[in-house]
Amino acid sequence: METTIRGIRTHYIEKGEGPLLVMIHGWASNADLFSRTMDALSVKYHVAAPDLPGCSGQTGGSDEPESPWNVDDYIEFVREFTLYMLGLDAGNDGSRPEVIFLGHSHGGRVLIKMAGRDGDKLPFRIDKMILVDSAGIVPEKTEAQKAAIRRYKTGRKILETPIVKALFPDALEKYKKSHGSADYRAASPVMRDTMVRVVNEDEREWMPLIKAPTLLVWGTADTATPISSGEMMESLIPGSGLVRIEGAGHFSFLDNEFLFVRVMKSFLEIQ
Repeated sequence: METTIRGIRTHYIEKGEGPLLVMIHGWASNADLFSRTMDALSVKYHVAAPDLPGCSGQTGGSDEPESPWNVDDYIEFVREFTLYMLGLDAGNDGSRPEVIFLGHSHGGRVLIKMAGRDGDKLPFRIDKMILVDSAGIVPEKTEAQKAAIRRYKTGRKILETPIVKALFPDALEKYKKSHGSADYRAASPVMRDTMVRVVNEDEREWMPLIKAPTLLVWGTADTATPISSGEMMESLIPGSGLVRIEGAGHFSFLDNEFLFVRVMKSFLEIQ
């Protein structure tokens, strides 16, 4: 299905009827990865999942934003998508219907800031929140990493000088693409700038302000957002609980789908 959110053609999937449950995927992913989990949860809930603009690469159906986004832009996207699924106007009519949110990786980062900073101001109330292998904690960089960043910035400054840009117009773009993760190299220029903005934003300050009951689900073998991040979130988010999925990686909901669904059904009270 498609709609337009913030002026962007947005692809989404939905299943079931009942209270709204919105699922937000991570970087270089798409809503379809939630499909089997949605089958299990849609027996009680109206489950909806959009493809985040620009985050799906070649695999998602939503368009990219025209200019780089930050975490706040994704929060506004999730807010407007949720209102669309609720059938409400963008304005707050005072009713504040209850919504459950699930976020994986980058999706979790967006939900953490939305729930902590904006929770009392949203036109809906976050009833429960589930964070799966969530981003949001920026680890302290090692000395080697700091040195590599300094070298990269020095090289970029040289390539950004007018004379070098005139002589080698493609050099800066090639230099940027040669550095960073596989996700960074595969992204478009707009989304590479977006990625830099979002991955360097630490959301720890908002975690103690989250009021919704929060379940944390983590793969113990996750190397992208390690289990230590989940443990720190458990200590910072009031009343939260951490479920460890032994041996699972960054996509724990796929690596051990059977256990993940059992955990979801227990937390969401699905018989």
